[in-house]
Amino acid sequence: MNIDGVGLGVPWQVSAFQLPSGTPGSAELVDRIRELRARILFDGGRRPDFRDGEDYVDDQELDFGAWHFIGRREVDGPPVGYVRLSTPQTARLFQSRAFLGEEPFEDVLTREGLGTEETFEHSRLVVEHRARKLGLGVHLNAMAIAAARCLGAKAMIGTSGTADGQDLFHERFGFRPVPGTRRYVEHYTEDVVLMLYRSARGAGEYTDLVEHLEESFASTVVTPEQALRGLPAPHRPSTAPALAVPAPRQARTEGSEAWHPVLFEPQDAGDRAELDALLASGQVREVYDTVEEQLRELVRSREPGRKLAGAELERAVAEQLAGLEPESYGVWAWYPWSGRLVHLLPREEFRLVRTDRNRGRIERPQQRELMGRRVGVIGLSVGSSAALTFAMEGIGGAFKLADFDSLSLSNLNRLRAGVHHLGVNKCVIAARQMTEIDPWLDIEIYPAGLTEANMPEFFSGGHGPIDLLVEECDTPYVKIAAREHARRLGIPVVMDANDRGLLDVERFDLEPQRPLLHGLLGETTSADLLDLTFDQTVDLILDMVDRERISPELAASIPQIGKTLSSWPQLASGVALGGALTAEAARRILLGQPRPSGRFYADLELLTRAERSTVA
Repeated sequence: MNIDGVGLGVPWQVSAFQLPSGTPGSAELVDRIRELRARILFDGGRRPDFRDGEDYVDDQELDFGAWHFIGRREVDGPPVGYVRLSTPQTARLFQSRAFLGEEPFEDVLTREGLGTEETFEHSRLVVEHRARKLGLGVHLNAMAIAAARCLGAKAMIGTSGTADGQDLFHERFGFRPVPGTRRYVEHYTEDVVLMLYRSARGAGEYTDLVEHLEESFASTVVTPEQALRGLPAPHRPSTAPALAVPAPRQARTEGSEAWHPVLFEPQDAGDRAELDALLASGQVREVYDTVEEQLRELVRSREPGRKLAGAELERAVAEQLAGLEPESYGVWAWYPWSGRLVHLLPREEFRLVRTDRNRGRIERPQQRELMGRRVGVIGLSVGSSAALTFAMEGIGGAFKLADFDSLSLSNLNRLRAGVHHLGVNKCVIAARQMTEIDPWLDIEIYPAGLTEANMPEFFSGGHGPIDLLVEECDTPYVKIAAREHARRLGIPVVMDANDRGLLDVERFDLEPQRPLLHGLLGETTSADLLDLTFDQTVDLILDMVDRERISPELAASIPQIGKTLSSWPQLASGVALGGALTAEAARRILLGQPRPSGRFYADLELLTRAERSTVA
């Protein structure tokens, strides 16, 4: 059946068939369906459980007796999408029943006033990336709902992933999440939630489409052999791209304090018009378009074993483009503070390539887990090295940055900044540099620094609570008050002291009664640290860093502060080392790997002495 794409004029060929168990050849046909699904679900390694050696695997007994829907771009083209509809006859095998457990599943149906004989299950909606952009997912979802209604379903139930907004996608069709059912599933490397749909309530914003497809459902039904024509041979290596979530529209910020890039999707008519207007405005000083080379990197990184080159590489790029002109692919990022306009791959493809060299040290499921975390950084002098290292390594997809200070000339001995940044708030500088590494990072800034008034919002409000704190400020009150909040909320804290490679770790997430700063200050609270004199501040900081263990150079410098020295001596090498130390600790903490509380030294002067050399 030919179905026009929503607002895109894309003709989709959707075939439907039911596969009863025991019919001749049914096992072979099911294997072909499973290979198609698993190849897309594997997603270039995002979900490794769907591949075993060279085989793509997604064996589910539920396939027998279910309705299967396959989508193509052309009548004789390869399948590029799939969805399954299970009927009450196989209710004992429902995937959602296995997800919740027998009794909780029945409890959900009872609370909703539903019986198993009137409840169908929607599952395994999978679409190749090139078809997602053109709306095939919408049509397959609508077709499954239309078929269920034609077959007498009073309700549909099913599980949905959440990492890329799949649950929100289903909500647009009238599905709603069942409270208390969201949980992490290792097989999918993401949180999964149970969702419920009632036929009597329409289909949300796609009600008209579903009603249209109900009228034509019968014409989509074909034999399994007809529906499965053109499926790739089993064991074919995956070419399924990673899922690209549309870029969020960013608010336009102008002036010296701008730090959010503006993202344009050239396939969106409104974005295209805005992009053309921007190019005509004279604001763009430089245009960087390397998207074709980025596409080559993308297809090579998915299948390094094929060693794609020459004509074969260009064919793979053309397949990825799926008929689009390169200039219309992906996203254009506008950085108003520099006047640069940069053409990039879509978000997930961009991140897949950008972090490809992390693999072997940080595997893709771990990368996704880290990108789901939010990190707070207080103090963007030493802390700027940590923030930038975190952004480069992919430790956190969201950040909160706090610092009241602006860049001064004497900061340029240790901060990664230029003379054009002088006078700009340090949070703004860091946020700009981080979004120039990854324009999709969710960054909130606190340019007034961390105060008693905004501390609750910093830790728990705004776009969401933080999962880890990097504390690098110079104010004793803030250092202790931040730890008091972190301990109360069970948030781990890491700190670098910029002397002798001191790394400090406090696992308040594991030790809620742990003394602040390991008890070095006794029972001191933040309320005790207001209105300190300069000498009291110096004395207190020395207690915090353990005055008996500081380097000889720092010990000799302290009496000269305010006399022959203007402030604490700090070097860029020490700041860079601190970024590495805090990043390594944070990565392990956020991934649940061993990283205990304590104080540790990576003293390069000691570690690189002649007697420590491993060669003659």
